[in-house]
Amino acid sequence: MSHHLDTPLAAENGQLFLDDLYVFQGENATVLMMDVNSNVTGVYAEPGFHPEARYEFKIHLDGEAVESLTYRLAFGEPDPAGRQSLRLESLSGADAHEDGADGSVLLQGRTGETATAEDGIRVWAGRISDAFYIDLSLLSVINAAVGEGGKVDLAGWKPGEAKNTFAGTTVETIVLEIPHTHPVLRPGTRIGVWAATKLATDAGGWRQINRAGHPMMWPIFWPTDTDFSNPANTRHPSKDVAEAGSFIAERVSAVVAATGTSADPDAYGQEVARQLLPDVLSYTVGTPAQFGFATRNGRTQADNAPEAMLSLVTNSAVPTGLTQAVAADQRTPRFPYIVEATS
Repeated sequence: MSHHLDTPLAAENGQLFLDDLYVFQGENATVLMMDVNSNVTGVYAEPGFHPEARYEFKIHLDGEAVESLTYRLAFGEPDPAGRQSLRLESLSGADAHEDGADGSVLLQGRTGETATAEDGIRVWAGRISDAFYIDLSLLSVINAAVGEGGKVDLAGWKPGEAKNTFAGTTVETIVLEIPHTHPVLRPGTRIGVWAATKLATDAGGWRQINRAGHPMMWPIFWPTDTDFSNPANTRHPSKDVAEAGSFIAERVSAVVAATGTSADPDAYGQEVARQLLPDVLSYTVGTPAQFGFATRNGRTQADNAPEAMLSLVTNSAVPTGLTQAVAADQRTPRFPYIVEATS
């Protein structure tokens, strides 16, 4: 039975909450990875993927406003062992941004197992040890400044004492690997990627519940949106500049003005909004991914994305006190690039 979208049951489901999006180079392939349903969040409900939902990777080509390629995953009800069936479909052209369009089935499989299509595309989905790392007490300092338009006060922050809040936590992940022999996603192709979760409605359609592009957008700008009430959740990225550009620019401008890190806070705020919107993660196929200070090209699990984003928004150095080594045991260099959770 489907759930009405205006009920708490639909909104408070961690299975629909996108935690992270990664795009990086794999084994002669491009890897797209989305994490949902972290047990560190208060909206965490139950393990697994929502059997009435869609999980979609959206791919824009060469700066296009709308996606030209969509990979759609759906999951079945869990068996007694908690495993779920999965199905991967692809949609291209105009169908890629139409919820009512039927996709071409590429493969079927089960969670916890690798499934491979005839063209070499691979999928792995299941619960893993989370490789994300940050001390959330630092984020609370930045949240206070951004929320109030006040000064960033790091006087009480001691990077040398930072602890990874996500140590020992788990998350559901979908790992999709697309070979460089793909007719479109060949080396050198510039793409923009975002992820979305969508829930079946009682009327027979689909409603976008949550989306993800750049890391840390929701934690920085909409930190209290645990019930998916902010309209940014349902918006298409092509509308981001018009509907959120002023909001992002004004928040950043107020913070850097209060902190004294820019001679022209308004101009700086507008530039940050221009860089972050539309909220789509850019990547050049076949190149090393890195989300950092000098380069933002995709994102790997090792990248210290929180440090890069917090520093960008405040126009000042915000040391997280953590390095990629703190979560090295939660990553692997071979497909599916994760460490499966043991319980």
